[in-house]
Amino acid sequence: MEDAEAPLLDGADKGPLVGVSDFWGRPVRRSTSGGWRSALFILVVEVSGSFALLGVSANLITYLTGPLGHSNAAAAAAVNAWSGTASLMPLLGAFLADSFLGRYRSIILAYTLYVLGYGMITLASALVEHPSSLGDGIDPAASSLQVAFFYAALYLIAMAQGVDKPCGLAFAADQFDPDHPKERASRSSIFNWWFFSTAAGVCVSFVAVSYIQENVGWGVGYGLLCILMLCTFIVFLIGTPTYRMYVHTPGAESPLARLAHSLAALARTRSSSGKHDKEEDVAEEARRVLRLVPIWAACLAYGVVCAQVMTLFNKQGRTMERRFFGGFEFPPAALQTLGAGSVLVFVPIYDHVLVPTLRGTTGNPSGLTMLQRMGIGMVISLAAVSLAALVEARRLQVARDHGLVDDPSATVPMSCAWLVPQYMMMAVADVFAMVGMQEFFYDQMPNELRSMGLALYLSIAGIGGFISSALISFIDHVTSSGGSDSWFTDNLNRAHLDYFYWLLAGISAAELVLYLWLATSYVYNNRKRIA
Repeated sequence: MEDAEAPLLDGADKGPLVGVSDFWGRPVRRSTSGGWRSALFILVVEVSGSFALLGVSANLITYLTGPLGHSNAAAAAAVNAWSGTASLMPLLGAFLADSFLGRYRSIILAYTLYVLGYGMITLASALVEHPSSLGDGIDPAASSLQVAFFYAALYLIAMAQGVDKPCGLAFAADQFDPDHPKERASRSSIFNWWFFSTAAGVCVSFVAVSYIQENVGWGVGYGLLCILMLCTFIVFLIGTPTYRMYVHTPGAESPLARLAHSLAALARTRSSSGKHDKEEDVAEEARRVLRLVPIWAACLAYGVVCAQVMTLFNKQGRTMERRFFGGFEFPPAALQTLGAGSVLVFVPIYDHVLVPTLRGTTGNPSGLTMLQRMGIGMVISLAAVSLAALVEARRLQVARDHGLVDDPSATVPMSCAWLVPQYMMMAVADVFAMVGMQEFFYDQMPNELRSMGLALYLSIAGIGGFISSALISFIDHVTSSGGSDSWFTDNLNRAHLDYFYWLLAGISAAELVLYLWLATSYVYNNRKRIA
């Protein structure tokens, strides 16, 4: 990690770098472009983007069940559907970036949409808080038009994230030369520190933004996020003279068109018994991409478990005792700072202690292979959701023992500190699994399709959110039939989130078995850099 802690510049600047230019198309030198000096601009921008997004998503279920009046099941399904969309949109964003706009211009488009989206959501929440501002005779409850405007703003933010997320980390990694030893080491390390920096922003967002939203006003909380995104946009533009842009070869085929041709070549080589060396070379790129698909599919259950941290974990915390430090009651969304705080503690331990220790044992410069790292994260998430089931079963028992089953507004006399282990375990799981997925899908894709590789990683959480949403809706319908209480009934003291968590534990166990089978037979691309 020593080589990654400061801007890494070659002492001998041997002339313009090959294949890269500045924003104006001029040649650039190593001493005046790229490296940590450029990556830090992008890092600040992307951390601010994550801060703002978590300022919406961390407390979104509270807003939906509060000012907008949704039921628990409807709100959880809506949050999962939105987060799923936000995580799937990067597939479209990566297509635009890799084929047309490039990563720099894609980030410009994303932050334009961010400022517009956060401005709209600020206005929408202000209208719900002060409906009389629309004129006399307006019902105090949120009208369908106001709700529609809020969701339009919400999904505009999802679109902005779809353009931004596959490009930000890839653009930061692009600032390091993979053929320069020190810069190559920095590029590997940036995935860990990217996650660390995002967690730092998330910690502040969970505490500060959620507190402002619930105690000062939702409009004020969202308005501050809009101002932050505008300031962040300006910071990104200031860094423009230092950025390295990859030069597009005139007349070259777009990366996705090239992939389509390689897939066609692969189909022809399989249907033909003759040897065609040229066709085989073209088809190999398609094989490299297709080998990622089974691994991607085996990771989806992990995305389903992650979806619960923002929704059902949050609802659990709202029913429990949250007073500390002389009676101060903090918002349930602030519990998620436990996860982000765990990341802040564990990433340096992983990078400075675990990696050097494992390096001596495994002989791998990274300590673990990317697939080993992902698998360990899956094991920890399985343990976390199993623990969540046990804690919820205890919470229900405490509610029964104190006669609170029929009092949904009562605070169950059980400290929310019981939730701390499951939040921390999911955070540690993310340091292994999510960071491992980032690096794996970036590294194993062809160079020209690395935005798409990161979009593939982001889509795991997206499709996991959709699966979670569909699963919750289906279980809610089945368990509430015949007049019975749903597992997700609004009165959580009559619900059975513990049953749902056990179901997720079973799905995670099945996923783990499939993943281990696939990982043992996977052959890495770029084997020299993996070994």
